Amino acid sequence: MHMGVVVAVAGASGYAGGELLRMLAGHPDLEIGAVTGHGSAGEPLGAVHPQLVSLADRVLAPTTPDALAGADLVFLALPHGASASLAAELPAGVRVVDLGADHRLTDPAAWERHYGGPHPGAWTYGLPELPGQRQRIAASPRVATTGCYAVAVILALAPLVAAGLVEPEDVVVVAASGTSGAGRAATAHLLGSEVMGDLSPYKVGAHQHVPEMLQATGARTLAFTPVLAPMPRGILATVTARAARAGTTAADARAVLAAAYGDEPFVHLLSEGRWPHTAATSGSNSAHLQATVDASSGRVVVCSVIDNLGKGAAGQAVQCANLMLGLAETAGLAADGVAP
Repeated sequence: MHMGVVVAVAGASGYAGGELLRMLAGHPDLEIGAVTGHGSAGEPLGAVHPQLVSLADRVLAPTTPDALAGADLVFLALPHGASASLAAELPAGVRVVDLGADHRLTDPAAWERHYGGPHPGAWTYGLPELPGQRQRIAASPRVATTGCYAVAVILALAPLVAAGLVEPEDVVVVAASGTSGAGRAATAHLLGSEVMGDLSPYKVGAHQHVPEMLQATGARTLAFTPVLAPMPRGILATVTARAARAGTTAADARAVLAAAYGDEPFVHLLSEGRWPHTAATSGSNSAHLQATVDASSGRVVVCSVIDNLGKGAAGQAVQCANLMLGLAETAGLAADGVAP
């Protein structure tokens, strides 16, 4: 590919859209074309995203197929349920990366149960670190990236299930997410006064990312408790599963993860004794993992952290776009986080 590959962003006014634009503005090979926002059409980007000084004068357009059709690749950072109809109206030659849920699930019943309405059909699943998936993404015109909780859990669990180290039944996950994961809409329960100094579980036992976690990990049953944490970004997922054999050790679990991710630019198994924390991934496309075996129960435990707007959304979308466009997979993406 050459300079001048044009990408468009639909849903540019949201948190994921803003993070996407920040990454694209520093990308060596991509040129930003149309930027659209439903409720913010007509406003300059600088008014919606004051952090994006290099794009401050760009005006948000209405989200229409015509506005987006001229791009080589379109990112859809839209609310769940809004991507499918727009994508269907884009020309066949335009590549699409959907950050929403519309095309992630292969099971129509699971889609209808968690999202409602008819299932719009599955696209190639946008997690390059799964076996064989990198090649499928590169060959696909339409890719659906993962949910934010889902990527943290899948990276932790999928290699353990595939290696037969853990049982596929009775996986238990508790995960905490920063408030940006709930989007930018002004809702009372996300006000600073409500969130600060508070932890609250939500959608307990019925979160929409569970079918995706099952689909991508090979687990058969998974109990998931998501927790809203008083921070803007980050996810910490604690994944526990029954060891398939008695005597399984922390070294066994670490060996499986090391084999799966040893050559990955963005998935890092931390050195022994170091545990992941969310701030270390902030602003990056990285996931940090650590594993052990619980002394009391013998269960395998993996802690996994990501930036929910990075590897959980915009970063992963750019990673997929790079593959689809034949660019270096790491182009425009940071493996290193921002601290403090």
